[in-house]
Amino acid sequence: MQLAGKRAVVTGSNSGIGLGVARELARAGADLVINSFTDSPEDHALAEEIAKETGAAVRYIQADMSKAEECRALIEKAGGCDILVNNAGIQHVARIEEFPVEKWDAIVAINLSSAFHTSAAALAGMYEKGWGRVINIASAHGLTASPYKSAYVAAKHGVVGLTKTTALEAAGTGVTCNAICPGYVLTPIVEKQIPDQMKTHNMDRDTVIKEVMLARQPSGEFATVEQMGGTAVFLCSEAAAQITGTTISVDGGWTAL
Repeated sequence: MQLAGKRAVVTGSNSGIGLGVARELARAGADLVINSFTDSPEDHALAEEIAKETGAAVRYIQADMSKAEECRALIEKAGGCDILVNNAGIQHVARIEEFPVEKWDAIVAINLSSAFHTSAAALAGMYEKGWGRVINIASAHGLTASPYKSAYVAAKHGVVGLTKTTALEAAGTGVTCNAICPGYVLTPIVEKQIPDQMKTHNMDRDTVIKEVMLARQPSGEFATVEQMGGTAVFLCSEAAAQITGTTISVDGGWTAL
């Protein structure tokens, strides 16, 4: 298995894209640490489930990604890592003049600053080993913008900038850093939005998906969490050893427009 002997930490990974990426890394042989801000029996049961599915060693470690000290402690509790996937994120939609200050602060902290803190804690160990992969889950909104998403767009653009700087500092060490930029991905959260959108627009499911939700995604199809995970596994491979400091768009053509 190509990632046997590697330890991966994936933030915000008890659901959605993070969980999809975590599962694919475990299937590729990596030992795994999954994470979220909760600490429930279900969280630890999920780690056990992935371990049974994949044969990987899997642990759940609680850490609040809005808090710098907990971000850094996550890496310490994990025992360091060879692969760091910064995925944790939240969203809020409002006009700039109406955007709640606390929402702005939370989005920037969780979507951007957490990636800085975990990377700062993980990189020294990667340099010592002469191998490492930092994968930041950015967004199509890290490359383009939409109205009413000022904090999210600003944070994701920041993630892309952090990715480039990390890659330059790590150049020649065996450590790479790249950003995956998804468009619309069919996650449980997105799935739950579909009935509301159907009611709002008085459309059937297929029409609301194609004409409303995927209006900016030329493929007309959602990306999947498995595709995000597969992209992450590729970035950890030897074939990707010279791919660093760049963005990989998995957005059905969104940013080609």
